[in-house]
Amino acid sequence: MKKNFRSVSMLTCSAILASALTGCGGMTAGTSYDTAATETAPSYYDNSYESEAACEAPVSAAKPSLSNSVDLFFSSGSSKSTADSSYHCEEPQWVIPETNTESYEKPEENGFFLSKSQPLSTFAADVDTASYTNVRRMIEEGYGPEDIQYEAVRPEEFLNYFSYDLHSPKKGEKFGVTTEISDCPWNEDHELMFVGVKAQDVLDGEIPESNLVFLIDVSGSMSSSNKLPLLQSAFTDLVDNLPGDGTISIVTYSSYEEVVLDGEDMSHKRAIKKAINSLFAGGCTNGERGMEMAYEVAMDHFIEGGNNRVIMATDGDLNVGISDPDELEKFIEKKKESGIFLSVLGFGEGNYKDDRLERLADCGNGNYSYIDSMTEAHKVLVDEMSSTLVTVAKDVKFQVEFNPAKVNAYRLIGYENRQMDAVDFNDDTKDGGEIGSGHSVVALYEIIPSNSESAIELKYQDNNAADLSDEYATIKLRYKEPDEDESKLLTFIADENHYSKRPSENMIFAELVSEFAMLIGDSDYAGNITYKDILSAYKLLDNTDDYKDEFFNLVRMVAKRS
Repeated sequence: MKKNFRSVSMLTCSAILASALTGCGGMTAGTSYDTAATETAPSYYDNSYESEAACEAPVSAAKPSLSNSVDLFFSSGSSKSTADSSYHCEEPQWVIPETNTESYEKPEENGFFLSKSQPLSTFAADVDTASYTNVRRMIEEGYGPEDIQYEAVRPEEFLNYFSYDLHSPKKGEKFGVTTEISDCPWNEDHELMFVGVKAQDVLDGEIPESNLVFLIDVSGSMSSSNKLPLLQSAFTDLVDNLPGDGTISIVTYSSYEEVVLDGEDMSHKRAIKKAINSLFAGGCTNGERGMEMAYEVAMDHFIEGGNNRVIMATDGDLNVGISDPDELEKFIEKKKESGIFLSVLGFGEGNYKDDRLERLADCGNGNYSYIDSMTEAHKVLVDEMSSTLVTVAKDVKFQVEFNPAKVNAYRLIGYENRQMDAVDFNDDTKDGGEIGSGHSVVALYEIIPSNSESAIELKYQDNNAADLSDEYATIKLRYKEPDEDESKLLTFIADENHYSKRPSENMIFAELVSEFAMLIGDSDYAGNITYKDILSAYKLLDNTDDYKDEFFNLVRMVAKRS
C-alpha cells in the first residue's frame, strides 16, 4: 500500500530533535503514554531502521517524547540507562523510513495429486488465525487486492478463524468429526470434501491451575498505539478474566531482558495490572534472550499436570540475537521439549514479521494470533480463553487416503506450511499441531471425481486393484495427550452418504471463505469465481454471526477496489 509523507523543513526537525522517535530509542511510555500523539505517527517509525550496534553502551538521558509534527525523524544508537531505563540518541543521523518492511513466507500453492499414484494427503493440524486478522487489517486500512502480498494469505487460517456447526465428540472420545461432500462452485466438473474436527471441551471456558509467563516485547518498535498500548490493554483484559488459581510472571525484552514479575499469585490482579501498565517502549529487540529467560521462569514455576504456557507478544521485528526464521525454528524446537506450550500474539504493521512469528508458533507447540484491536484481543484471550491457553491434544496430524475408484485427483486448499511426508504420520518423533479445549480444525479438499470429464487416465495402472466401494476417503487422525509421548489413532470414513447436492451452510460458508482467500492470494485454481459471486451467495445464508458479517463487509470493500 502506498503511503504519503509530509515534507518537513530542516528547521522544524532540528527544533524537535529531543522529542523525535528514534529507532533504537523509541518511545518511553508508561501509564502516561500519549496515544493521541502516537496515532499520528505511522507505526513503522521504529527500531527496524537503525543499527544493531547502536544499542550497546549504557548512558543516561531524559525520557524522550513523541512529536506528532514530523515524518522525517532522528535515528541514533541508544542503550539502557542504569538510572531510569530510558534511552537517548548518540551520533545522530537522518533516516527516511521504508514504507513497508513486513515479511511473509509461504511455499508454493498445493496442486492436484493423482489418487492412484499418491493416495495419501498428510498434514499437521493448524488452529492459527493470524493470517485472516492481519489481512483484515490491511483491507480496513485501504489495501486493494494488488497491495496484499500473496504470501500473507494462508487459506487454512481464514477457514479456522470462524465457528462451524460441527459434531461434538462422543462420550469418552477426544474428537468429533464432521465430513461432507458436494459440488465445487468454482469448477462444475469438480467436487469439494469438507472435513471438520472438534476437540472435546472439558473446561467449559475455564482454565486449570496455570503457570503463565507473559513475554512482552518493549523495544522501540513497539511504541505506536497499535502495539504496546494495545498489548497492555489486551493483557489487562485477560488478567481481569483469569481465575485466581495459579501464577503469572512477566518477562520483558528489548536491548536487555528483565523479569518484571516472578510467580505472582494470579489472584493479585491489581499488582499484575500495575506491572503491565508500567511498561514503556525503548531499545533494540533481543528476542532470543527474552525467550530464554521466559522459559527459565516458566520452569521455575512449573506445575505438574497443570497448564504451563509462555504468551509472547511482539511485532516480531527481532534485530539482535537470532532473527533468521530457520535459526528461530531450531531454537524454539528445543524449548518445546520442556512441556511448556507457547501462544504467540502479533501486533502492529509496517515492520511486522509474520514469517518469524508463524515459525515460532508452529515449531514451539503453540498457536498464533494477530491482534489488531481490543475486540480481537477479547475474542482470543477471553472469549476463547480455554482454547487459546489450554492444550488438550498435541502433535495432531491428519492423513487422508483417497479411493481412486471415486476420486481421480485431489488438492488440499491451504496448509502449505503444514504438509508432512506420509511416513511422518506414524512417527511419534515428528511434530504435529496443538489443539486447545473446544477448538475446531477445518480442511477443504477440491476433488476431481473418477467419472469427471477432466479426470486423468493412467494407461499402465492396474485398474482391477481399485476399491470399487462407495467410499471417497478414509480420514485418520493421530494425536498425543498433552503429557504423553505416544500417539493415539482415530479413523473415520467419508462415503457416498456424505455427498449432498444441496450443501449445508457449514460447507457453503467454508467455500466462500476459501474463494476469498484464493482470489486475494492470487491462486491458480480460483476458476471463474468473482467477489460478486461470494457476496451474492453469502446473502442466502441463514446462520450468520457478527464475525461472518464482518467477513461479508471485507469482501465488499475489496470488490469495490478491484
